[in-house]
Amino acid sequence: MNKNNATLVLKNINKTFVQGGNYLEVLKNVNLTIKPKEIVALIGPSGSGKSTLLQIAGLLEKPTDGEVYLDGQLCSSGNDNVRTAMRRDYLGFVYQYHNLLPDFDALENVLLPQMIAGAKVKDAQEKAKWLLQRLGLGERMYHRPAELSGGEQQRVAIARALANTPKILLADEPTGNLDPNTADNVFLILLEVMKETGLSALVATHNIELAHKMDREVTLREGKLIDLRASKLANRVENFY
Repeated sequence: MNKNNATLVLKNINKTFVQGGNYLEVLKNVNLTIKPKEIVALIGPSGSGKSTLLQIAGLLEKPTDGEVYLDGQLCSSGNDNVRTAMRRDYLGFVYQYHNLLPDFDALENVLLPQMIAGAKVKDAQEKAKWLLQRLGLGERMYHRPAELSGGEQQRVAIARALANTPKILLADEPTGNLDPNTADNVFLILLEVMKETGLSALVATHNIELAHKMDREVTLREGKLIDLRASKLANRVENFY
């Protein structure tokens, strides 16, 4: 797919860190295209480079080489102001730890990013209430984080990430800090909301069963990105012959 028709394109991404005079190549010529409304699972063990890839895709870190396109726009080489504006207008982030503001209730935590983006108070309140209700928190929206369970806090974080209607959601182990049952429930709700709202997404996860529920699965091996379903198809064809 042409990068102008894609939500996210990572082109020839390399990332090298220098540690004590040694060079550590974390990402090696990574290429990834995510189409509109496509939800892609990024799987792999800890230390494989998943978080680094998400940081680069989210314009939080610059690649050593390569280009990042959001909605057809080259943005990896922009200055801090350009990158901040692109993050605000195009990206939503969900992390393993929710990082909610403890002195604000759930509704206020979802209101704030909209207010920062310049939304009208009434519109922001309506959007925040709709998201929290859709995520099953209609009766909990006036509770502060300390009064919410871990799963409820993470659902508030998801609502916050969706508040400004991003084009793509970047999630780094979004249910990794929850017990298995709660994790499954939260993730299935997240998946439903992403499909309902037409979001594209890149979701890093260790949970293979959850990864199978997404449109496509990719993994990092020795710094290189591999499309697992394409790899499996190639293996089946090779074994057939």
